[in-house]
Formats: sequence, structure tokens, C-alpha cells
Amino acid sequence: MSNAFNTPYLIHNAATKTKAYEELETSVRALLTGETDAIANLANVAALLYLTLPELNWVGFYRLAPESNELVLGPFQGKPACVRIAIGRAVCGTAAARRESVLVKNVHEFPGHIVCDSASNSEIVVPLIATAGPRAGELVGVLDLDSPILERFDDIDLKGLEKIVAVLISSTVWH
Repeated sequence: MSNAFNTPYLIHNAATKTKAYEELETSVRALLTGETDAIANLANVAALLYLTLPELNWVGFYRLAPESNELVLGPFQGKPACVRIAIGRAVCGTAAARRESVLVKNVHEFPGHIVCDSASNSEIVVPLIATAGPRAGELVGVLDLDSPILERFDDIDLKGLEKIVAVLISSTVWH
């Protein structure tokens, strides 16, 4: 795969970064075509984002376990991570509780941040809310990206990742 993200210094150019996210969204759409299994789709999207986006040290998903009302570790790329996160706790739990994306430029300033990898300095979390099927309207999980770079994520990342999550949500059957 070739796109503007392959040249990390370009991520600071807004037009180039926006275009790269458009290309990445197209790649995600193609990757998920014909597959509706949640685990398969989460695994492939985590791998694609990890291999494509620069300056990351962790990309993955936490799934909502309705029986415990906790986020449980799902498919990811990076170092081993926390297995369970309570709704409302840390960045992932906050995004889940609010049902909205959370962008943290410096995780050391976020109250209750969970340190899974001491190298992480910034984080972005996007909630996954099912739009169809038996769980339509329900939170089914979150997408979590960590970076060792302070202020790595911005509004372009937020919008780009939210569009990618929309593709993932619409391509997947959530049981």
C-alpha cells in the first residue's frame, strides 16, 4: 500500500494528511468488502492502521462486554495491554461513557490515565456505536491509538479516524 502517510514528515501538512486519510478510508472499505465478522474486521483494521499511520506504538480495539459493562481487550497491534477497563475510567472508558471521541495531546495530564506502555505520550479514542442489526444504537467498543509523540494527534486525525470507524461499523455485524 502506498499513500502520503509513508512519508512521516508530510503528516504535518493538513492537505496532504487529509488526502492520506481519504486514501486510507478507501483501503479500509476495500479490505472489509464482503466480510461482516466483527473479530476479523477489527483485526484487519487494527493491523492496517498500525502499519499505515506513522508515529504509533499501539493500535487496537476494546469491545464492550455487556454482561460486565466493561471494555475488554480485542484485536490490537503493539505491546500487551490492559485487558479490562471500566466504563468512565481512563481515556477509553471516558470515550465509551460519553459516546464521543476523545483526543489527548498529553496523556500524563489526563486524570486517571492507565499506563499500559510507559512510552505512550498521546492518545486518541473513537467509540464504536452499531448502526444496524441486533445492537443498533448500542456502544459495541472503542478504537484506541497511542503514540510516543506528545501532541501526535489533531482534528484531522480525529475526523479521519471517525470516518474509518463509520466504514467499519457499517461493514460489520455486531452480535
